Amino acid sequence: MARVVVGLSGGVDSSVAAYLLKQQGHEVIGLFMRNWHDTTGTLEGDCPWYDDQVFAELVAKKLDIPFRFVDLSEEYRHRVVDYMFAEYQAGRTPNPDVLCNREIKFDVFLKEALKMGAEYVATGHYCRKQTIEKEGKTIYKLLAGADKNKDQSYFLCQLTQEQLRYAMFPIGDLLKPEVRRIAEEQKLATAKRKDSQGICFVGKVDLPVFLQQQIAPKQGNIHEILPSWRGYATEPAEEDLMALAAPKRYTVRDGKKIGVHNGAHFYTIGQRKGLGIGGRKESLFIIATDVKENVIYVGEGDSHPGLYRCALRLQSEALHWVNPEDAMQVGERRAFDVRIRYRQPLQRAELICREDGMYILFEEPQRGIAAGQFAAWYSGEELVGSGVIEA
Repeated sequence: MARVVVGLSGGVDSSVAAYLLKQQGHEVIGLFMRNWHDTTGTLEGDCPWYDDQVFAELVAKKLDIPFRFVDLSEEYRHRVVDYMFAEYQAGRTPNPDVLCNREIKFDVFLKEALKMGAEYVATGHYCRKQTIEKEGKTIYKLLAGADKNKDQSYFLCQLTQEQLRYAMFPIGDLLKPEVRRIAEEQKLATAKRKDSQGICFVGKVDLPVFLQQQIAPKQGNIHEILPSWRGYATEPAEEDLMALAAPKRYTVRDGKKIGVHNGAHFYTIGQRKGLGIGGRKESLFIIATDVKENVIYVGEGDSHPGLYRCALRLQSEALHWVNPEDAMQVGERRAFDVRIRYRQPLQRAELICREDGMYILFEEPQRGIAAGQFAAWYSGEELVGSGVIEA
């Protein structure tokens, strides 16, 4: 049996993870990390971090395991929140939860656990790890969770072999109702606690208010693009991947002004709430943002052609393979199942590696592709790699 440090978050998933590890005979230590102090933009009704700590301590006491506390807020601000602000400032839509796992939970937090003599670090993620031997070398695979409705492998898509080496996911083979049942049977304080929502360790926030800590509001115009816009009639051929993957570029002359907003940085592709424009038969959706000119472009209806693209390009410097030996070479094409956001059903696609970059070509057009988000690709249940959408 091993010494395992569990990241007790104050939620039911990590609580049951700790319980299961103790039942298996491991030496379990609960470690609570405080990563955020500021409440700017936090929506009323969310539990602040100290409530999470109280619940984590109650669980540790019930399980009779040691409880420790560590403040990682400086690292979290530097590695996750500053990245968020920079991405929104540049007009991209980041995914802080992916960065939080790569930079905090399985880096800074892992190092703290290793100082405590940990052999492994466990979390309450709904995913699984498989260890195989290949030509005398140990390979760690990241697999989707057994609960397809809660699978969180996407959030771990940037983990390395070294990080997976230390990782344990005790609830990865369970369904969420089973986790709740175990918590209730063991009378854990978190048994009926709601799942956390919003930004990792920050919570559910009013995003514009949160971002205004560093990005000043600035009034701009909202322009509507009609489905008949001339650019939709000239779709590039599949052979022209660069053009096919490029987002549509609009100017104010392409549409009619229908309203104003408080800053293009605060909006993302596919968003329909927060525009303040009513009286339409169908909802208005954001199809493009221009942070340089501070203009938002919208289209009416979920079937608007501006919402859909069949290809995307990935940032070359952010390509990641869970097992580096799986990396593709220039000229290769491989079929994968791909998702471009959490909870999105897997989509059939081809990854195409060319001299000018890595592309994803989907079998069916995809809705709301946003620069800055992570695309993750799977082979069966195995998450093979990921990358950041370039544009």
